[in-house]
Amino acid sequence: MTRLLPAALLLGGFCFSAAGKDFYVGVDPEVPTIAHAIKQAGPGDTIHLEAGKIYRDYAGFYGKKGEKDRPIVFDGHGATLEGSDPLDPAQWREVSPGLFAADELLPNLSDAVVGRWFFLFDGRMERMGRTSKGRSAPWKDPEKLRPGEWTFVKDSLRDNSESKQIHGTFFLKLAPGAALEDAKIAVPVRSAGVQFSGDNAHLVIRNLTATHPYNDGFNIHGDCRDVLFKNIRAIECGDDGISAHESAQYHVEGLVSIGNSTGICDTGTARTSYRKVFIADCVGFDLYFLDEGRYAVTDALVLSSAQNPFSVSGRAGGDCRLMLGNVHLKRLVEPCLGTIAEHAMVTGKSCTFEGLDLKIGGTAAWVDSILNGQPSETGATGAAVDELLKLAPKFPSTSHP
Repeated sequence: MTRLLPAALLLGGFCFSAAGKDFYVGVDPEVPTIAHAIKQAGPGDTIHLEAGKIYRDYAGFYGKKGEKDRPIVFDGHGATLEGSDPLDPAQWREVSPGLFAADELLPNLSDAVVGRWFFLFDGRMERMGRTSKGRSAPWKDPEKLRPGEWTFVKDSLRDNSESKQIHGTFFLKLAPGAALEDAKIAVPVRSAGVQFSGDNAHLVIRNLTATHPYNDGFNIHGDCRDVLFKNIRAIECGDDGISAHESAQYHVEGLVSIGNSTGICDTGTARTSYRKVFIADCVGFDLYFLDEGRYAVTDALVLSSAQNPFSVSGRAGGDCRLMLGNVHLKRLVEPCLGTIAEHAMVTGKSCTFEGLDLKIGGTAAWVDSILNGQPSETGATGAAVDELLKLAPKFPSTSHP
């Protein structure tokens, strides 16, 4: 059953008002799943996940609205939304020693999904050198796979020109004699950790990790107003850590984005702001802002190993504007070019870019910043690097110190 919290009850370090109901997913009989809880929650209510628990589920908000000063709160208390499930051996057949094939892993496969695809081998994410945004290695011949690798062979004869759905076969390789059921392989089956669509308003999403969906950790479509994401993490997602689309408007206070194709990717006419950001180990892009949006990033540490560390681009019909404040972007691999394209405007204050030159087709204005060793003006000190280093999470990552 749903429960009313006594006034000022402290739970998990947060104080909740007695004005709304509290839903405990998997505990209250009326809310056995996250979807049940979201459907029932109204203004002032809080949905609770169990601290530290892994949920093989996602949180979908489709036209969900709280009220001003009475938001609907979704509190993960440190829980994880896991986007991948253990491989089902019944879906696979062995076509040669150690080589397994599966024809239909998802009911609606598309080029976009396959472009984001990966498998997890004993917890290790294997993209096969491919990424949804950026350069990708060609598909390997199934017979040339080594143990721990996979590939995809498209069957164009089965495709329908009027549909984006495609068909084909996934192949994966194990050591000869290894049993598929013992291989500890996981398959991405959910598209996102948190998904918005339609009109959403007056929501708080906090203390939550999204990992291993085949698309984004936090995928925000449609229109949203007065939405706060607080203390969220996107880890090893097929595409973006977080991405705003269409006319979404939200603020993020505390973001960790590690091992994704893109750290942040916002598009359309979105209005977004990010504060206290840590990005590392991304593949395609670290920071990617497009179209006619208005975006801001402050107090951010980006440890860059992506193909494209920084890109801002607008459209002929409207410019893209990005404000940066106290941002330290440091290349951990070879130096690279960032792009401020035509119809893009960037203003930066107290920023430090290391190993990154900028190709500017639009406009850029810098104050108290150091760009690849060059101060924006005499006496410029750049970002507060020592303070930003404190944003690095306390769990292992392959690149950051």
